[in-house]
Amino acid sequence: MQKPQPAFWPNENDPHKLLSQIGAGRTTNYQNGQNIFVQGEVANSVFFIEKGRVKVAVTSEQGKDAVVGILDKGQFFGEGCLNGKCLRTATANALGDCRITSITKAAMLSAIQDQPGFCKLFMDHLLSRNSRIEEDIIDQLFNSSEQRLGRLLLLLANYGKGGHAPIVPVTLSQETLAEMIGTTRSRVSFFMNNFRKLGFVDYNGNGKIDVHRTLLDSVLREKPELSSHEPE
Repeated sequence: MQKPQPAFWPNENDPHKLLSQIGAGRTTNYQNGQNIFVQGEVANSVFFIEKGRVKVAVTSEQGKDAVVGILDKGQFFGEGCLNGKCLRTATANALGDCRITSITKAAMLSAIQDQPGFCKLFMDHLLSRNSRIEEDIIDQLFNSSEQRLGRLLLLLANYGKGGHAPIVPVTLSQETLAEMIGTTRSRVSFFMNNFRKLGFVDYNGNGKIDVHRTLLDSVLREKPELSSHEPE
């Protein structure tokens, strides 16, 4: 498992300062499950997560949903509008309470062109995002569903992030976890029971999954404890 990329902050000490310098739009608070934008809407702004997490999902023409990412505090999203996309290609909604700042397309393009410091920081964000996507593709191609679930839980719990990011409980449902690793909810349930028996996680009826460092240690040791037999 490669080390996850640290969250991106435009200004580590005062993110509001740089955002205000580029003429950022309004800051909005979102409640759990509330849509920030919906697939098919007009795309005319970029968003920055000041607090909370955001789930990004797509819906196929056949009506099938797939979660394509969980974004953390300090990340941009919706930047497709900068590359000529007129409509949103995904739906973004809040995971828990979030505070999101929107930046108009015009303000972002102007800042990228006229402010070298901001341009470099935004490019660092895009490169970090691309590295994460590459890791996810490799994970999907070469690892089992159980191994992918272990890696996902570690990423969501903040293991391996730079700085002093606190370890946090994972609050996603088994259905959402299954969508993110490309398997079924029944398989995720089987794997989670196995993880709990091995002491990798704790969870109960409150909807929170506490991920222990023992799971990270197992992953770094080539996952010897993980079951080699996946349920059909």
